[in-house]
Amino acid sequence: MSFAFAFTVFFIFVLLVLSAFFSGSETALTAYSRARMHALEREGSGQAKLVGRLSKSPERLIGAILLGNNLVNILASALATSLFLSVFGQAGVAYATIAMTMLVVIFAEVLPKTYALRNSDRVSLIVAPFIKPIFTVLAPFTDAVRYIVTRILERTPDLPLEGEGAVSAHRELKGAIDLHHREGAVIKHDRDMLGGVLDLPDLEVVDVMVHRTSMTTVNFDDTPEKIVDEVLSSPFTRLPAWRDEPENIVGILHAKDLLRALGKVKWNISDLDIMGLAAEPWYVPDTTSLQEQLNAFLKRKAHFALVVDEYGEVQGLVTLEDIIEEIVGQIVDEHDIPYVGIRPQPDGTINVDGSVPIRDINRHMEWQLPDEEATTIAGFVIHEAQTIPEPGQVFSFHGFRFEILRKQKNKITALRIVPLRAAH
Repeated sequence: MSFAFAFTVFFIFVLLVLSAFFSGSETALTAYSRARMHALEREGSGQAKLVGRLSKSPERLIGAILLGNNLVNILASALATSLFLSVFGQAGVAYATIAMTMLVVIFAEVLPKTYALRNSDRVSLIVAPFIKPIFTVLAPFTDAVRYIVTRILERTPDLPLEGEGAVSAHRELKGAIDLHHREGAVIKHDRDMLGGVLDLPDLEVVDVMVHRTSMTTVNFDDTPEKIVDEVLSSPFTRLPAWRDEPENIVGILHAKDLLRALGKVKWNISDLDIMGLAAEPWYVPDTTSLQEQLNAFLKRKAHFALVVDEYGEVQGLVTLEDIIEEIVGQIVDEHDIPYVGIRPQPDGTINVDGSVPIRDINRHMEWQLPDEEATTIAGFVIHEAQTIPEPGQVFSFHGFRFEILRKQKNKITALRIVPLRAAH
């Protein structure tokens, strides 16, 4: 074997190693975790800062890597073809093509990219110092390529992109959380909490409010003794107060204010000016997002608001706790009345109250029932059935069977849900 032959083989081997380096670098520098790299950069990692600087020009970075990768691949293929021609004659072209294809695909593409994908953060930190000088040297060539590509793309029609900016970032975060949950890295409770935070801008107060039919209120037309008894026996500290009719809410009565006033009059209820204790009601539109309402609560240092529709009619009430529960789940203290609206059965079905929000069912059961057209499960069934069903009726849609158990007037109070996949 001559020296020239051995040198050519060695040079091809070096070029394949360089090709593997470029391929792995491309994958690592595009697949690394930006959040983790940002954390390392804040801790003072110089390599992480370098990775961040390189990633600020993704087109130039990818252009430099692809240019270097193609150069070494083409040169390696040319040398291999020349080498095989000298050994096998004209048949060497076919042998060189087969051999280089196998070598490049396995050792210079699939192997390094797979390894870089599995260890993207670590590999990106290692290769960044070596890519930086290549990035600088090849900058004029990559800029020329970018200019040509840009001129071509300017003549092609733009395609609309769905969900850009903050919306896209929210979707990316939610997708990453769900992915980590499926892989077992994030438990369900943490997944629900993180998802709840990201869902706040998409939800409105009407989605979480206590409907007016479920509100606990007091009547200012009642005797002071009865009002005091109702306030002290209620599990809530703030109660809407009305006169003449329940929709005519004239104030919000706070239990602490009532107790303080009782102490001042030596617990002589007849001397109380209960109307004077009531605070001015705060009304918010039912289309207010939970993010906006949370900010408003924090700004006003308030915990309670009445929700009105576009006609100014009271639809319900929303509290700071209602919004927080969308993040951390149900909050129960020693004064709350236990309520179990979702009752899983041993056979895989669940019995639910009609007033249970679809969101709560989805989070509790990890289902995907749509909640765009209705807030509660009863509203969902009525919307899908396009009728007010009677007890005993059964409907099937969205992969579930819904059986109406109880109904009060036109209100579905209880139903059974059967996943159709579990019914077979």
